[in-house]
Amino acid sequence: MESLKLADGSVVSFERYGSGPPLVLVHGSMNNHETAWDAIRKLLSPRFSVYAMDRRGRGQTTAPKDRSMEEEFGDVAALIDACGQPAFVLGHSFGAHCAMGGAAMRPELVSKLVLYEPPVAGAMTDESMAKVEETAARSDWDGFVRTFLLEGPKIPEPMVNVIQASPFWAPMVADGPATLRDIRTLGKYRFDPARFASLTLPVLLLAGSESPRDNYVTDALATVLPNAKVVELQGQGHVAQALAPQMFSDTVAGFLLGQHAVS
Repeated sequence: MESLKLADGSVVSFERYGSGPPLVLVHGSMNNHETAWDAIRKLLSPRFSVYAMDRRGRGQTTAPKDRSMEEEFGDVAALIDACGQPAFVLGHSFGAHCAMGGAAMRPELVSKLVLYEPPVAGAMTDESMAKVEETAARSDWDGFVRTFLLEGPKIPEPMVNVIQASPFWAPMVADGPATLRDIRTLGKYRFDPARFASLTLPVLLLAGSESPRDNYVTDALATVLPNAKVVELQGQGHVAQALAPQMFSDTVAGFLLGQHAVS
């Protein structure tokens, strides 16, 4: 692992691997730099010099008790700076908001941007949030993950059962405390798509064909970003990078490396 020390003393840790043009990876909640991208690591590393960051509270990255989205944006911007040349940036879920914010801080250093289903900020009802907080208060992180998946992204219960029986579950449970801080931070964030209208670089907005579109701000961004294209990953939901790694990596690499231009 490598790390950056920011001006305020915060640390951002990341892993670097592969060869090719730089690609900054920004993971979502219930993940870290490793678990989020493990299934596509071997598919990306021959094509890109990957900078896979740990967001706040993961790895060696600083975990303040209270934080803002602006701090998350700054972490991504710092890693973009560290690439030493214009980079590609890819963010998933909560990390897509962070990737977008970081790119907006360094637009001259970002060649292309991929955003995979950034969630609607503050979408959880008070009742849903109370259920999530209750499981966390009991330190029932297994119940926390299940409750959040059902109440937050509204993943159907049969799919949650499948995930719970998979190897992905244990890392998600381990990330519970950090994910809780993500949920609270996103709940305070006042997302305004117009803020990002000045991002003229090519943007790929990925969406799973099976995902509820109103859970995410994909379509709102498509209306304001001047050089954006929405691509649906057929048969997929919110975690295609894990469940359909070849489809996901081919779509991303095709866009970033120029085979698929944004019209």
